[in-house]
Amino acid sequence: MEDNEVNIAHNVEAQGNQPQHKDSISDTRNEGDEATLVHGRLFVGGDFNGHIGSSAVGYTEVHGGYGVGGWNGGGTSLLDFAKAFDLVIANSSFPKRNEHLVTYRSSAAKIQIDYLLLRRCDRRLYEDCKVIPGETLAKQHRLLVMDIGIRIRRKKRSVRSRPRIRWGALTKDKAQELEGRLSAMAAWRSSMDANTMWSTTADCIRKSAREVLGISSGRTGGHKGDWWWNAVV
Repeated sequence: MEDNEVNIAHNVEAQGNQPQHKDSISDTRNEGDEATLVHGRLFVGGDFNGHIGSSAVGYTEVHGGYGVGGWNGGGTSLLDFAKAFDLVIANSSFPKRNEHLVTYRSSAAKIQIDYLLLRRCDRRLYEDCKVIPGETLAKQHRLLVMDIGIRIRRKKRSVRSRPRIRWGALTKDKAQELEGRLSAMAAWRSSMDANTMWSTTADCIRKSAREVLGISSGRTGGHKGDWWWNAVV
């Protein structure tokens, strides 16, 4: 994908019957979060203490039509927030049994107040979203998971090619020509020390090979001079 930046926002709502849903949503919707809604991938999740219900009337672009019960003030605030910032509520987008939709369960209530949101333009990324009934996180809250698939395109490394001697062009005739050139140079017959004589001989071999065989562009290819490689060798 073109942009590998992933932003994750987590909202934690206080427990109890206190009307704090508006404050929690406005806290999530600060200036920094507005910037992250424009660039990269954004995932918002947490306890919003609101009920979005099972009806998507008026909010079809953010609500998938799958939920528990009806709306309340906190739920409509969450839906308005998602609509204003082009988000979609993931756990309302897949048909599930109630046990896979209820995020908060106690002896007195079975409700849906935890939600996962992502940008509407990224809705093709999520493949599933549901509650795991047997797992609990904080008190009566159940584990809500979302399956997403993000493909990361690896950038190809640019490798500079360097000229190389075309040893693949070595044939019998060119081998004889190369042998004659090296014999005429006779670099190994000098009275220098071993290291200097070796360097001089290597330079002579490279120079003669460039003149006889030529220089390639550095691209890899098959060996064309395999005439000398046989069963005996």
